[in-house]
Amino acid sequence: MIKVAQTAKEKVSTLMIEEGFNPLKDYVRVGVKSGGCSGLSYDLKFDHQLQSDDKLFEDNQVKILVDKKSLLYLIGTTLEYSGGLNGKGFVFNNPNAQRTCGCGESFSL
Repeated sequence: MIKVAQTAKEKVSTLMIEEGFNPLKDYVRVGVKSGGCSGLSYDLKFDHQLQSDDKLFEDNQVKILVDKKSLLYLIGTTLEYSGGLNGKGFVFNNPNAQRTCGCGESFSL
């Protein structure tokens, strides 16, 4: 399961509307790809369609899609948002990550 903090929900909804997506119908696609200073990095984007190999989660009224390859890396993760002057933007609080980089955008297992 992937959870969405209230601050992330609010920011996701705002961004989806700005980019022409409907937060009530469309999806947030979360994935993992090779790269970043720790070996793996997070990939976050919006999508209109559910693919056959996607796992669908819904938390805090946000529909999240995760492809099968990324699912093992993301189980138990909470998507958070930190704004303001010292904020980092979207943050993945991933209990599976053994090491993360300073920016929080990449990790290793």
